[in-house]
Amino acid sequence: MTTADTSRDADLTVVALREMLGPDRVETDPDLLRSLSVDRYKKYAAVHGVYEGPFPVALARPVSVEQVSRVLAWATEHGVPVLPRTGGTATEGGLEVVVPDTVILDCSGLDEIVSIDPVDMTATAQCGVPLARLEDAAREHGLTTGHSPQSQPVAQMGGLVATRSIGQLSTLYGGIEDMVAGLEAVFPDGHVARIKAVPRRAAGPDPRHLVIGNEGALCVVTEVTVKLFAHRPETRRYAGWLVADFADGAAGLREVMAQGYRPSVARLYSPEDAAQHSWFTDLVAGPDGKPVRNLVVMATEGPERVSAATMAGIEEIFSGEVFEAVEDGVVRDWFENLNWGPEKLEAEKQAMLDRPHVGFTTEVAIGWSGVAELYESVVRRVREEFDRAEDLTMLGAHSSHSYPDGTNLYFVYDYDVNVEPREELTAYHLPLNAIVVEEALRLGGSMTHHHGIGKYRTPWTEREHGSAYALLRTLKETFDPAGIMNPGTIFPLDGA
Repeated sequence: MTTADTSRDADLTVVALREMLGPDRVETDPDLLRSLSVDRYKKYAAVHGVYEGPFPVALARPVSVEQVSRVLAWATEHGVPVLPRTGGTATEGGLEVVVPDTVILDCSGLDEIVSIDPVDMTATAQCGVPLARLEDAAREHGLTTGHSPQSQPVAQMGGLVATRSIGQLSTLYGGIEDMVAGLEAVFPDGHVARIKAVPRRAAGPDPRHLVIGNEGALCVVTEVTVKLFAHRPETRRYAGWLVADFADGAAGLREVMAQGYRPSVARLYSPEDAAQHSWFTDLVAGPDGKPVRNLVVMATEGPERVSAATMAGIEEIFSGEVFEAVEDGVVRDWFENLNWGPEKLEAEKQAMLDRPHVGFTTEVAIGWSGVAELYESVVRRVREEFDRAEDLTMLGAHSSHSYPDGTNLYFVYDYDVNVEPREELTAYHLPLNAIVVEEALRLGGSMTHHHGIGKYRTPWTEREHGSAYALLRTLKETFDPAGIMNPGTIFPLDGA
């Protein structure tokens, strides 16, 4: 994929940005720019102060859609690469700078909640509105967005849409793509496209899906209208079951979905993955204290009679002799402590400084017929082929988002780091990530369920899409012919 011409003088870029946005909206502090050169994908190296560049030339903070439009049109004209961001919670390298003299376009200053309509049950918010703030505003009307990713305390609306986010209650409320009724986006030539919010329409291909999930590689999301739902936390029910065989747990999940039940939470944890949650450690342990049992957790909510009936149906499915019920209060306590915010991020950083140890994940999607084989083949390959397997302290997986035709598998692995911080990714995460992705694709699944492609899964983008990749390339070449938008994300750089 062609990339932007980065030969323009960096000082001229800063001057031009300050003319467009004002001097106080453009930052060039070297330490700040260094920290913005990566996202959480390089968390271990970053926490140890290792930033190898390239570094952005400036951080631009527009406060209006008009300013976003001016910056993008100017950048296209002059071949200046632009990397859009809002909350900054990406985990796949999508916010990593890989082209010199990139401008970071931080749109978190567009932070107005435009409206909450309790009759049409929609909320409209600019891209920089934190999801937690929108959720609080919706609850004042007895409503909820239904969107609850673990990053909810810090994530912002634009990034959630741009990365095709999903939340912990997705089995009931859907992913962000199911919630977006309308949106506004700015394209590289400065064109502002407004897609009106309506319940549904059959007016040709849906332009929302040119924007949702584009990861800043096609446009910048500046405003979004999402559906709202009645908020009924008082009707939430919890349940859990232990099961010896991961395949039996997956079969139980499948039956729930096949029978048409819509729990808000439907998860299956392997023994190792379950044991890392302190609420479950003793539950899944065998006589010697090592984790040996898988764990299914469920939650329901909605109108009281619907929630009660849904849980009753689920309990019937898990009443077989291979399942052992656990106390529902344990599941409730676990769920209420899942989210992470600034304090947990700081604790994670301190832990990596105190001990050369890190945890990572790779999530994929697969049809029900391939779930057990995918889980078993990944674990087997890691144990047999990963040349630093002795450094692994945990290897497991869980399913957290299910559908009638399949589910996701979220592989989780922790390891002691016995290399220099700058070598951690190439020694550990990249080869482990590759095994998971390769096995998912081999079995006909998707290489990513909700974290996106970023910059580190681009080697498999064409294989993921097959003959449909030509459509993606055409979109990029049409909307971003200068190649300025988040170079290296989704679309591999030339020669990569």
